[in-house]
Amino acid sequence: MQDLAGRLAALTFSGLTREQVTTLLIDEVAAWGEAEGWRVYRRAASIVTLPPPMERRHSVLDVALARPDGPPIVVEVDHSHRQRTIDKLLAEAEEGRIPFWVRWGPGPIAEPPLPIQLFAVAVTRSQGRFSRTTLAAPEHSHSPLTGEAAELPLEND
Repeated sequence: MQDLAGRLAALTFSGLTREQVTTLLIDEVAAWGEAEGWRVYRRAASIVTLPPPMERRHSVLDVALARPDGPPIVVEVDHSHRQRTIDKLLAEAEEGRIPFWVRWGPGPIAEPPLPIQLFAVAVTRSQGRFSRTTLAAPEHSHSPLTGEAAELPLEND
């Protein structure tokens, strides 16, 4: 699971719409699952039904991952805090699936209840577009200091 956290932390983009960011994050989750050798299902059927008048239809999950060596993982990607998403992920967990919630946005992101695992992706917003950049660590010189230390005069001298 740390691999997914690392992938999401390293993700950068600039000037994307809400839909583009959501799609990018879903694509990254799917790519992670594929890299692990798991079966990846986008828009997989959830066990949760839709509210009336569509209660005969099932809600969908953004990504579901079938693993040969463990329970399935289900993933929802959201820009906002949605109680319906929490309820859906908790219902999936009750059925033995591992629930992940990829939440992104410019503001604070609240922790969901356990056992939902949160992957928070902080972004900035400007003129209705979203960006995420990482700050590179400053370059440090590895060459030894040369010269002598000089005593600086004090103003009161």
